[in-house]
Amino acid sequence: MSQKWFIYAANRFVVRFNEGGLDHLLDRRLPPGRVPFLTEEQQEMRQLVLTTTPVDVGWGISSSWNTRILQSYIQQTYGVSMSREGIQKLLHRLRLSWTRPTDKLVKGDPVLQVAFEKELEFIKKRSFVRHRQK
Repeated sequence: MSQKWFIYAANRFVVRFNEGGLDHLLDRRLPPGRVPFLTEEQQEMRQLVLTTTPVDVGWGISSSWNTRILQSYIQQTYGVSMSREGIQKLLHRLRLSWTRPTDKLVKGDPVLQVAFEKELEFIKKRSFVRHRQK
């Protein structure tokens, strides 16, 4: 069976080469693939996800986008129903990856933070001494 396949494959390569030379032999036409659910304009979601939060566009109280929120947003805004896995693949094609949001104290007072750290160390030392005396 493998000899027949080899002869068949070799014959196809020879025929392709004879038809158009090396360029025709190396030309691989892949099927066009499936038509995307969203148009190019609609795929501008990348900017939406990068520059806004769901709260900014009046879509819930969440501080970050996820596939569930994007699924609802796409359905309501564009009238397109997509699965969460499809949205995840779309975001991957748009070169976006999921990261866990982190809390950052922007308006923290550095003086108060240093004072708090000193007080915390004092409390730790005091509880250690009490525990050791028992």
